[in-house]
Amino acid sequence: MDPRLQSVMYLPGVGPKKAAVLEQEANIVSGEDLLYYFPYKYVDRSRFYKVSEVNGEMPYIQLKGHILQFETVGEMKSKRLIAKFTDGNGVIDLVWFKGLKYIEEKYKTGREYVVFGKPTVFGKSYSLVHPDMDLPEEVLQTANGLMPFYNTTERMKKAFLHSRAVQHIQYALLSTLNRQIPETLPPHVWEQTRLISLADALWNIHFPASADMLRKAQLRLKFDELFFIQLHILRSARSRQQTLKGHVFGRIGDLFHTFYKKYLPFELTNAQKRVIREMRADMRSGRQMNRLLQGDVGSGKTLVALMAMLMAADNHYQACLMAPTELLAQQHYQTLKDFLKDMPVRIALLTGSTKKKERSGILPAVAGGEVQLLVGTHALIEDTVVFASLGLAVIDEQHRFGVAQRSRLWVKNPAPPHVLIMSATPIPRTLAMTLYGDLDVSVIDELPPGRRPVKTVHRLDSRKAELYAFLRDEIRKGRQVYVVYPLIEESETMDYRNLEEGFRVFREVFPEHTVCMVHGKMKPKDREDAMRRFVSGEVQILVATTVIEVGMNVPNASVMVIESAERFGLSQLHQLRGRVGRGAEQSFCVLVTSSKLSGEMRKRLEIMVNSNDGFEIAEADMRMRGHGDLEGTQQSGIGLSLKIASLTADSRILRFARDLAEQVLNEDPQLESSRNRLLRERLHRLFGRKNWSLIS
Repeated sequence: MDPRLQSVMYLPGVGPKKAAVLEQEANIVSGEDLLYYFPYKYVDRSRFYKVSEVNGEMPYIQLKGHILQFETVGEMKSKRLIAKFTDGNGVIDLVWFKGLKYIEEKYKTGREYVVFGKPTVFGKSYSLVHPDMDLPEEVLQTANGLMPFYNTTERMKKAFLHSRAVQHIQYALLSTLNRQIPETLPPHVWEQTRLISLADALWNIHFPASADMLRKAQLRLKFDELFFIQLHILRSARSRQQTLKGHVFGRIGDLFHTFYKKYLPFELTNAQKRVIREMRADMRSGRQMNRLLQGDVGSGKTLVALMAMLMAADNHYQACLMAPTELLAQQHYQTLKDFLKDMPVRIALLTGSTKKKERSGILPAVAGGEVQLLVGTHALIEDTVVFASLGLAVIDEQHRFGVAQRSRLWVKNPAPPHVLIMSATPIPRTLAMTLYGDLDVSVIDELPPGRRPVKTVHRLDSRKAELYAFLRDEIRKGRQVYVVYPLIEESETMDYRNLEEGFRVFREVFPEHTVCMVHGKMKPKDREDAMRRFVSGEVQILVATTVIEVGMNVPNASVMVIESAERFGLSQLHQLRGRVGRGAEQSFCVLVTSSKLSGEMRKRLEIMVNSNDGFEIAEADMRMRGHGDLEGTQQSGIGLSLKIASLTADSRILRFARDLAEQVLNEDPQLESSRNRLLRERLHRLFGRKNWSLIS
């Protein structure tokens, strides 16, 4: 049987117990999984040093020589084994703290060994702690070139699956395969790339023959990863467009016209008008609309969504708006009611806390078609909610919903509704191309008239007195203040202590004002109550964790104070800043940090102070932190988990891969021809599970 398809337990040095650890800790089950478990760095082992050359500045060294003698030093836990090692040019200590008996039995004095490790300084002498040791004839190819290092967990190390062990298992697998690894790219695609073969790439990514071959291997594997993701996304999108017909909203009727002429609260921006035209074209085309609507907080996405919902109502279809939290659903409901005023449109709110009596009135009205617009949380996807004719589903902050949850909206109708996804999290173009590559993207890149950009400043926590004076002045003007503390999983206990301490300090400093606290460990009812009190103006200062990042709309709140701002990513800082600046008054965001900041942190804060452009900030965030830190990547429907490519650093490869994928699909949309058999098979291996891509 092909070793790539077999369990790794059959590889030399693995067995059932280690195989179980590899599966649980590194998601490695088969030989192929192991081949695609790439090194995270390489160390040059092409040179042998002399002991006399060793100094404490060297990251790693390789020596050839023999052991003069062993000696045991210390007692109990401090016991260690020391070997005096020489190459004829000097003597260096080799030190072990574990497995002393095994080491003493395995390695003999007088025999020649190749020793590799990181030198440490103790007094005036150097030592190598737990070095790699091999007989010269047994040294792997890596001792002559670039040595791979693999990520390992503590559990893997305890099971003797440290980086060196993974390296040995990789070598055994690749030696067994003897470069007989089938191609994934057919000749007509491969020839256009001018890349090395897959077999050469997989060998050289683990055991590079040279730095140049490593670069070529990385290029080939990055292309493969991005090409097959793009091929999958584009093929799924085309398939959906061909097979899924959309409701035809053929007319713009009285509701839309009346709202536009009489109830529109302000002149639409050119960006809003453009987006409405794009949606209108989608919903009259006969194909299902799948559109991502991006725009900063306050750019007017909800108004645009309402106008799309009125198009549905004018064509005798219902529309729903699904939000991730009860508070946000309630605010959307109130906003839509305020927009519609006394228009003859029936709108209802359905959340988990909707009382049974209200629910018993809403559900039949939805099923009978009397309710035209339904706003709610995930309560909308419950089996008890049946629509008469759902024509449009608007989903706000969609990465907060799992793709399986969103899919349940689809079974509410014989034909799937049009889908509009709203996101206030600006997504860089390269990430959007991959996360939402099968969606049409609309961007609202203008703020409505009267909105003033938030003024952002950076202040050190040693100057709190000035900050308190500023806040007191703003509150005196009738404004309200958010104070946000970080909450990071790894330091959750300490973070909660900081939050509670901050709450205590603000209550002491502002005894004349009402200060409230909100965090995720509170009972939902208490949390919602505290937020409502802030919305109503009863509370002047809200001390909170990032639970307020989505879902708070308080035009009177003019100041956002972010404590320990250096611990937040740029995109999250921008999201938090978006909670203020919703009224006509000048708003402020104060980034509070300690004075001990790295160069990168200072750069991050400078970007926030100098820019209010969410897309510019998202691009900078992705450059600085990589795509993995941006929200939504695991909920995207393709389970984006890149093993070697970077959406930031490899954007040129991504664009080339996408162009080539489009070219292939233009010639053979379903990859049915025999010359695309390899592409078909590879897509099935990579994405052969449930096809969520038909759900936006």
